[in-house]
Amino acid sequence: MRATGEFEVNLRPLETYAKGGGGITLGRMSIDKTFHGDLKGTSQGEMLSALTDAEGSAGYVAIEQVSGDLQGKFGTFALQHYGIMDKGVNRLILEVVPESGSGELASLSGTMTIKQAAGKHFYEFDYSLD
Repeated sequence: MRATGEFEVNLRPLETYAKGGGGITLGRMSIDKTFHGDLKGTSQGEMLSALTDAEGSAGYVAIEQVSGDLQGKFGTFALQHYGIMDKGVNRLILEVVPESGSGELASLSGTMTIKQAAGKHFYEFDYSLD
């Protein structure tokens, strides 16, 4: 199945444990999202990032827990992010953490794609409920 829609995201810097060095800046941020469309709900999570001195090269990992209505099914689930930017070329993987679903989403699995256009964020969520 596929769910599509738009979301707003609010990122806020958090205190970091590791500071980085040698041309690497390490960061930590909170994530708050509101989803619209086939997925209606909110999420909260945290992101760790590594920014390099080279323009267009960076990496991040994140975990967020989503709570809401996925095409009429209610519950929660966790998404894990893995993002790399290599000289401006992006690779982004978002997957449902196995066995993280609750409620009517208890058997949820899937992957999400995020796109940005005209200052807005859009998602495509390919998922299954076993």
